[in-house]
Amino acid sequence: MKIVIHALEQINGVEIYPIISLIIFFVFFLVVGYLVFTADKSYIEEMKNMPLDKEDDLRENIDNQLEN
Repeated sequence: MKIVIHALEQINGVEIYPIISLIIFFVFFLVVGYLVFTADKSYIEEMKNMPLDKEDDLRENIDNQLEN
């Protein structure tokens, strides 16, 4: 661990990287939160039911193949 600390101490301005990382994370979190709370409810309902719809389509395809 001493090697890493020593290497980081040699970089000028290294203390700005954690601040930039925090700002990027915070902005990303705010954008995702905004998109979630402003999303169309019908779109969310459609996406929620999509796996079940695909399962029904798969069963229909299998049944059609077995009949032929």
